[in-house]
Amino acid sequence: QVQLVESGGGLVQAGGSLRLSCATSGFTLDYYAIGWFRQAPGKESEGVICMSRSDEKTYCIESVKDRFTTSRDRAKNIVYLQMSNLKPEDTGVYYCAATYGGFWYLLRNEYDNWGQGTQVTVSS
Repeated sequence: QVQLVESGGGLVQAGGSLRLSCATSGFTLDYYAIGWFRQAPGKESEGVICMSRSDEKTYCIESVKDRFTTSRDRAKNIVYLQMSNLKPEDTGVYYCAATYGGFWYLLRNEYDNWGQGTQVTVSS
């Protein structure tokens, strides 16, 4: 059974940092590209950052450039989202997602395995 479980969310002041974790099980993480998405209250879901299965390719939206990075620990089957210099507009529920094989950037429909999300709230 494929599972992705996010953790690490919370309340942080603007300018602070958080590291989200996405524990995966039930599939071989090496074969999957990973994406992080978020949904702010009253807004549509938005793709934030992603990486190819070999980690050689990454892509992120402009608003998080130089602030967010993603990585994976293949031995532990965990994916991380490191967020720094957080801003109130980063507030939302963050989801990790996995797609087998290809690198589909942040095309939401191409990701077929999703976690349940973790709340990130950035206060001003």
